[in-house]
Formats: sequence, C-alpha cells, structure tokens
Amino acid sequence: MGPHKPLSRNIDHSAEVYRFSIVGIFGVAERPSRRACGVFMRSLSVVNIEMGDSPLVGAAIHDGHAVRREVADLLCIDEATRLREEDPHTASLSAVAPTRIVGLTSRFEVDLNRPRDKAVYLVPDDCWGLKIWKSPPAEDLVARSLQEYDDSYGAVFDALADVAWRHGRFVVFDVHSYNHQRGGPGSACAPASENPEVNVGTGSMDRERWGRLADRFIAGLRQFDYKGRHLDVRENVKFQGGNFSRWIHKKFPGQGVALAIEFKKCFMNEWTGEADRRQLQCLRQALESTCAGVLEELDRS
Repeated sequence: MGPHKPLSRNIDHSAEVYRFSIVGIFGVAERPSRRACGVFMRSLSVVNIEMGDSPLVGAAIHDGHAVRREVADLLCIDEATRLREEDPHTASLSAVAPTRIVGLTSRFEVDLNRPRDKAVYLVPDDCWGLKIWKSPPAEDLVARSLQEYDDSYGAVFDALADVAWRHGRFVVFDVHSYNHQRGGPGSACAPASENPEVNVGTGSMDRERWGRLADRFIAGLRQFDYKGRHLDVRENVKFQGGNFSRWIHKKFPGQGVALAIEFKKCFMNEWTGEADRRQLQCLRQALESTCAGVLEELDRS
C-alpha cells in the first residue's frame, strides 16, 4: 500500500469518506508515511498547522490579520476596525496544545468559522453591518478566497485524521475572543450577566458522548485561581460554537470533539489590540490547568 495522499480539496469530506480514509487508505498496521514521528509543520497562506504527538489540539483560526494584495486594494474598512473584529492573541492561548491550527489571514479575506457559502463577506449584513468593500469583489477574487478556504479545510482534515489514527480520539480547543465594549474606548462594558468571561460553546456537540468531558473542562476553568478569584465560565450563553466546531463533529463523529472557547476581551484593549500580557499569561495558565482532566475524560469516552 502506497503513502497516503492528501484528499482532494473538491471532495465533500463526509464521515463515510473519513472512515474510508482511516481504514481503507491507512490500513490496520500502517501509519501515514508522509507523517514523521515528532513534530512537522504545514503552512498555507491562510492557516499554519503544527503537529505534536498528542490527542489535544489547539486552534486559533481567527488570529490572523494579513490580507493578500488584491483584497487589500479593494477594502475600504480600515485596519484598526479589522483588528477589532479579529481575535488577536488567541494563537498564544492555543499554544497549550501540542498540535496547533493557527489562522494567518484575516477573517475579512476568508472566514474559516463560517460555512463555505458565507466564508467571504459580501454585504454589511455578513459582518456586523460594516461596509468593507469599495466596490463588490469580482467573482474570480471570491473564487481565489474560497480556494484558500477549501485548501485550509483539506489540510485540517488531513491533520485531524492523522491525530485520530495515532490516538483513536481527539479534543480540539477551538479558541476565540469577543468584544464587550462596542460603544467606543472608555465606554461602559456589556452586562456581565449576558457576557461571561469565558463562554464555552457546545451547541453542535454530542453531549451524550462528550458531556462529561465538557463538564470537566468547565469545572477546571472555574476552579483555577485567577489572580485570587475564579473566572465566570458558562456554557452556550453568548455563543454556541461556529462552523469549525460543527464541521469537526460532522466529519469525525465519535472520534473528535471541539470545545468552542470564547474569551471575553478583558485581557486586552479591544480598540487598540494591545494585550495585558500578565492577564493573557494567566488565562493561558488557566486553560493549561484543564488539559490533564480533559485528556483523562477523553480516555474514558
């Protein structure tokens, strides 16, 4: 049997295709030959994938800020506004996991957390009422952005299939952040009752199978000593998880679970993008404190 080849980017990677890939291509005693032991990296224009030998995967698909030249020339939205709607510093939080999937490109070029037909923002209703284009983007520009989307999801599929082959099951920390001070610098913050410091999205998760793991994660974050207090961590209050976590649950049923983790931007100035490094480090330690318990529950699932 020859080495595993990347799956076609034009294929709808259904759960059935995934099972065929693991059993029919990898075989029972063969590992994907293009994967070496230890760590390798794969970098596309939109996403960077670093593989480690663990069933824990950290993803920060909205961390990117870059846009390609043809997109930049057509954008009318200013860079500061783009940055405010992106998730800067989430790559740092995702680094608690040995395997990492980090976005390099701005969601304003292509949004990996949206379904494919909504991945390129075309009108203000697609992106919080913001006008982003000087004139409507040409079909060929949109097509190139969607090719980036397809290539990225194909590469992520290959990476997660490899993790599943090695470990049987895996868990993804799908890390994001969200704004809570939209009135402008110095304005009042959104009510804490509706905006937890950490929102854990599990809307597409099979809770019958993975509920204990999600509960263990939430309990672990709540128990962490965060500068002498405990974080406000709640489930599905602000967000239930986006397309990326839904896609993982659809393509890897029974083997992969994603926790869509939204950190309120208390650790940074959301209007300048500047992080409070001490708070950011403390949040990373809080996230790291959950890893052992989550992996223990993964083994039991």
